[in-house]
Amino acid sequence: MEVKNKVVVVTGGANGIGEALCRRFAAEGAKVVVSDIDEKRTQTVAGEIGGLAIKTDVTKETEVINLVKKTEEIYGPIDLLCSNAGIAVWDGQAFSAVEAKNEDWQRSWEINVMGHVYASRAVLPSMTARKEGYILITASAAGLLSQIGSAPYSVTKHAAIGYAETLAISHGGDGIKVSVLCPQAVNTDLLEGRTSGAESVDGIMEPDELAGHTIEGLADEKFLILPHKAVTTYVERKTADYDRWLSGMRRLRLATMDTLKMPKK
Repeated sequence: MEVKNKVVVVTGGANGIGEALCRRFAAEGAKVVVSDIDEKRTQTVAGEIGGLAIKTDVTKETEVINLVKKTEEIYGPIDLLCSNAGIAVWDGQAFSAVEAKNEDWQRSWEINVMGHVYASRAVLPSMTARKEGYILITASAAGLLSQIGSAPYSVTKHAAIGYAETLAISHGGDGIKVSVLCPQAVNTDLLEGRTSGAESVDGIMEPDELAGHTIEGLADEKFLILPHKAVTTYVERKTADYDRWLSGMRRLRLATMDTLKMPKK
């Protein structure tokens, strides 16, 4: 897909990856709708790129439906939905799989998974009726591999990729294209300053660079958009020998805890 003159909606578009995508899409000539729960920042980004600002909490399906309805009323049918909103919740000091609070698990599920379900559910009727449309889901390399120090993030990003696969399988015959964006570390607030652990192994990408890789992936209409080339190798190693991969990840976990001077229990 070439985004010039296309109607593009970006959830989580006020900061980080979403903001970079909005700015790049606008620079490529798209009509961009910036959607985020942060109303002030949403308006600022939209104003700077000549786009449309619509405040949206992706955990509330009624607000997502309203986002699609308003966009169609003002710009017309949505060509590309970038379901990008997401959060990262970190485990406690022991980096244990069971440390995160129940409310953190629930919120991660609501934003990192159900946000994609609500968004795609809202746009699919129009897209399937037209036999065209594109859905881009921002997941993470953590959904293909795993995130040291965040069980909720790893699990929900795996689920996001699984949902993207289901969309592609179920609606590819309806003319709907699907891609899933799976970067490693990107220099956004989601890192919460964690730049010396497992996140830094292959470097930390700037959001603008990631947006460029996304444009290339959309142009090629790839399902998996992998901005960090090493991820392909890691996935191949994982599937070739799962037990060896798990052993390596255990070593990486301990090395990360040493780097961050975290207690081992």
